[in-house]
Amino acid sequence: MKIFIDTAKIEEIREANKVGIIDGVTTNPSLVAKTGKTFEQVAKEIIAEIDGPISLEAVSKDAEGMMKEARALHAIHKNVVTKIPCTAEGLKAVKICSAEKIPTNVTLIFSVSQALLAAKAGASYISPFVGRIDDISGNGMELVQQIVAVYQNYDISTEVIVASVRNPVHFVEAALIGADIATVPYDVLMKLLDHPLTDAGIRKFLDDWAKVPKK
Repeated sequence: MKIFIDTAKIEEIREANKVGIIDGVTTNPSLVAKTGKTFEQVAKEIIAEIDGPISLEAVSKDAEGMMKEARALHAIHKNVVTKIPCTAEGLKAVKICSAEKIPTNVTLIFSVSQALLAAKAGASYISPFVGRIDDISGNGMELVQQIVAVYQNYDISTEVIVASVRNPVHFVEAALIGADIATVPYDVLMKLLDHPLTDAGIRKFLDDWAKVPKK
């Protein structure tokens, strides 16, 4: 399973990238707004740091506007993927993007039918939001499992990005289900490394090392 980091903060991206586990980045307007920087600044910084798919979101509501944004984003760098919402207008734009070889990430997926239609339109990636489904007492990971099964049934090449990951359990379940990608916030990403037995083991080894004669 590939791991993307879900943030627009270059400091978090750089730190996670140093660990050697980041395959790509996803952002959205809310994440960009939190940086206090312009969209252009954020995009430039991320592209300079990460050699992998970088999802940047279109904000137009109509297909024509989305296409204009998609073409402009694609012109920035070959790794840029345009995030497009799963609406009728959005899928119109996705279809054209597919024909023009512009990669897309259809976002705000909350049902199997949306995932299947997005793939039919030619989406490169789709992003089911598991945390937001859980927030309304649904089962986000069950949706991912169903999407993966449907895609396998028909040998669909669209990649499934598990998004809105809230905790390490979501991450592990995504891997067990066979999702292509999990996009994870920085704080959750760091939690994946933590385990009390690892910490205890390090302390024990260091304590014992201190007892070893040095001469």
